[in-house]
Amino acid sequence: MKNILNIAFVFFIGLSVLTAQNKDTKKADKHFDRLEFVDAAKQYEKLIEKGKGNAYVYQRAAEANFNLFNMKEAERFYKLFIRKNEGVEAEDYFRLASALKVNGKIDESNENMEEFAKMAPDDKRAKFFSKNPNYYSDLKDKEPNFSISDMEINSGDYSDFGGYEHNDMFYFVSARNKSGKTYGWNDQPVLNIFVAENVAGTWKNEDEIPGDVNSKFNEGTLAISQDGQTMYFTRNNMGDGNKYEADEEGIGRLRLYKASLINGRWKDIQPLSFTDSEYSYSHPALSPDGKTLYFSSDMPGGFGNSDIYKVSIDDNGNFGEPENLGDQVNTPGRESFPFMDEDKRLFFSSDGHLGLGGLDVFYTSESNGNYSYPTNLGGPVNTAGDDFAFAYYKGKESGYVSSNRGGLSTVDNIFQVDLLQPLDETLLMITAVDAETKKPIANAQVLVYDADETEVARGNTDEAGNVELLVISHEEYDVQGNKDGYESASVKITAEGESMPVELQLEVIEPLIAERKIVLDQVYFEFDKHDIKASAALELDRLAETLKEYDDIRIMVTSHTDRRGPAEYNQGLSERRAKSTVEYLVAQGVDESRLEYEGKGETNPINDCAGGCTEAEHRENRRSEFTIIEEKEGVETKITTPEKEEE
Repeated sequence: MKNILNIAFVFFIGLSVLTAQNKDTKKADKHFDRLEFVDAAKQYEKLIEKGKGNAYVYQRAAEANFNLFNMKEAERFYKLFIRKNEGVEAEDYFRLASALKVNGKIDESNENMEEFAKMAPDDKRAKFFSKNPNYYSDLKDKEPNFSISDMEINSGDYSDFGGYEHNDMFYFVSARNKSGKTYGWNDQPVLNIFVAENVAGTWKNEDEIPGDVNSKFNEGTLAISQDGQTMYFTRNNMGDGNKYEADEEGIGRLRLYKASLINGRWKDIQPLSFTDSEYSYSHPALSPDGKTLYFSSDMPGGFGNSDIYKVSIDDNGNFGEPENLGDQVNTPGRESFPFMDEDKRLFFSSDGHLGLGGLDVFYTSESNGNYSYPTNLGGPVNTAGDDFAFAYYKGKESGYVSSNRGGLSTVDNIFQVDLLQPLDETLLMITAVDAETKKPIANAQVLVYDADETEVARGNTDEAGNVELLVISHEEYDVQGNKDGYESASVKITAEGESMPVELQLEVIEPLIAERKIVLDQVYFEFDKHDIKASAALELDRLAETLKEYDDIRIMVTSHTDRRGPAEYNQGLSERRAKSTVEYLVAQGVDESRLEYEGKGETNPINDCAGGCTEAEHRENRRSEFTIIEEKEGVETKITTPEKEEE
């Protein structure tokens, strides 16, 4: 049911390339375009039963069922669509992988994620998966932070979600008002906001909130100011005269409103000043001090279907300019339902970060404008279904999550969560200094990688050479520092305690080029991989700085594989490695015209492995080498690389 509150975030993939609409699909298409997915799915399936299924019909049937969270049917129709091989896009494979994961077919899901990654290698979701293909088992093995239990307040056959406490009252969103109009998305009544009171430790006597908040259309999740006088809430966009208002495409968007408590009733409904009718704004959440409002939106300038934003609130209730939380939090998928606890942890739901099913709950923290890498809460909070609208109250060590778990599709329920073990975080207090003079280095870039070499935090040092970054406690990290004119430095740590000092000693770069030769440690690759490792990035950063200093030279990048695997495959792998190396250098500011690359496959190993090789010897064979090309004189000078074994 939460999909109603994501109306504007529905992502219709590939439909523009399919032009098989005809008189047979007219009725089904009309339902689909109106977001009436129950009726649309039925009509497309009737066409298929009559033998009128084609790529267009299969994809539309898949999309309708996907939006209804009927993942078994979505899987079936996505497979039929992909077999047609007409207009298949990367997002089709991602959706099929998502459906398969919900259906418990993890290996098959991963196979389709691999296809997605091949078609969209630059997509952040593809990069997440490529770096951590075993993420699912890791999440399943994660020690739980919370226990979970059912709540009596759920209505059973109708959706209830978005549990929120304030002043010993319990607010939630529900479709239980059977007298209201039925919504075409899923044939359930429209959503209203309800409130219940605490009776001997149990939420009872629920009723619609008093006042003018609830309408004949959908209302959604809410947040209430500390003084209890202002409510921010989600609603279908209502124009003048309290009428439903659609955008230029005929889609009813979501909008954020506020209401004031007047004589015990919520009155004076006003749209928030920074919102409009062309984009959706939903899922409000307040910071503990009430000075920042977090929300979800598909406004321009974001990273995906919906992003999380924040906006300041001054003492007079006026709003500043919305600010996107950035690509550390937001992905090409959906990020929504933010909530901030008393410790300023920001919880949110996402289907773009790696998870166990549909939407999963994650949390992050901000320090000096930098957000820590979002952490998946794991089970039992997250499941194969959609898990969202997480709220946690530190004083009670409990909270709520909403979910359609347990085989439900269009019906959501609210569950209570109780803390089992703390969500420990460590503040890394990082200082960058000159290794020789010990003087602080200002504006040094600091990157933190986890054990899977995934970047989890980044920032720049201040004038005193300091930067603070938040990470999850008890985990191993590689902290790296970079600064023009210095060699990159790296320190491996295990984060412990509330705060932890880390010193990075950066050494002044000695010239890499001596007598037209480059001295550079080897750039190694993992087995059967072509992405740049964090350790290799340090060497390539040095090379990039040197190339920018000596702008009269050009470089040939030559990549090699070990001798495991078919020769033809290894040739292609080496070409991808060479290309990845060049792309990394270009990203560091080196002019692409100064770089050439080639792959040599397994033809020129350092170790021939005729009698077998150790893993270290195989690693030496998986490398990129460099040659300086002086075009005017036609002279090639081979790089010399000191012998060094990768740890």
